[in-house]
Amino acid sequence: MKRHNSFTGLTSNDQGAAVAMGNFDGVHLGHQSVLALARAAAAGLSAPLGVVTFEPHPRAFFQPDAPDFRLMSADARATRFEKLGVDQLYELPFNAELAAKPAEDFVRDVLRDGLGIRHLVVGADFRFGKGRTGDAKLLQKMGETHGFGVTIAPLVTDAQGDYSSTAIRKELREGKPECAARILGHWHRIEGIVEKGDQRGRDLGFPTANLSMKGLHLPKFGVYAVFFDVLSGPHKGTYLGAASLGERPTFGINAPNLEVHVLDFESDLYGTHVSVALVDYLRPEAKFDNIDDLIVTMKDDCVKCRAILEKAG
Repeated sequence: MKRHNSFTGLTSNDQGAAVAMGNFDGVHLGHQSVLALARAAAAGLSAPLGVVTFEPHPRAFFQPDAPDFRLMSADARATRFEKLGVDQLYELPFNAELAAKPAEDFVRDVLRDGLGIRHLVVGADFRFGKGRTGDAKLLQKMGETHGFGVTIAPLVTDAQGDYSSTAIRKELREGKPECAARILGHWHRIEGIVEKGDQRGRDLGFPTANLSMKGLHLPKFGVYAVFFDVLSGPHKGTYLGAASLGERPTFGINAPNLEVHVLDFESDLYGTHVSVALVDYLRPEAKFDNIDDLIVTMKDDCVKCRAILEKAG
């Protein structure tokens, strides 16, 4: 998959795709339905399959002081699109210039002249352009003018409501990763580079791989059974893990992070690119009065996580 951070200066080999366009935070089943229509259009045109998205997320641009809300980083989103067979990923820089561009100019300058798209698929509720004045109907009209087809994907719902990033955030806040997975079509994942922490886990006999949660929506604090995918380095593969997400109150108040004790694993993972899938929520985060009680509880957590993951896997 080729990943682009501009709509200018592309070669002919990077243009001419049938694309799905949107923010795609989480790449949930609703997003995947948009991508499936783009994939069908690409096959019919013998064109590459592309995705047009925005970085940073427009909401972060317009509300820079709002609480962190993203379900996945740009890198995690790119990983998911690569798994889904996307050929060309266009991450358009969402800045003051793009935000001020009228909808009609966006279609002409970005979609036609910059990306040279051959077909476009958007969700029925997609809005774009200065003041969000552009909508699906405008895209259909302008597609006819500029020589590309447009498909409007209907919203995807089930008996419990719309498939949406907002609904996923709600389930994660309530400690229900299995409900989030129903909407996502896959486990919710936290992806990043393993950082060096305080090494308290190693001292306790439970070494952990530490991931920052900066910029991401925070699921309910507590202990989770997780699948731990190593994406780079000599230890590539999928492992079982017990993860603690939160502020580590036994050791004071700390910035929220994710600490994963990888079961049956002893090698160094610092600097490694990993992806952590939240499978089941075991218990809330707790403050322990002494280290012995913490160790006993951690041992019990690992036993429970192993049983859950062996059944889930």
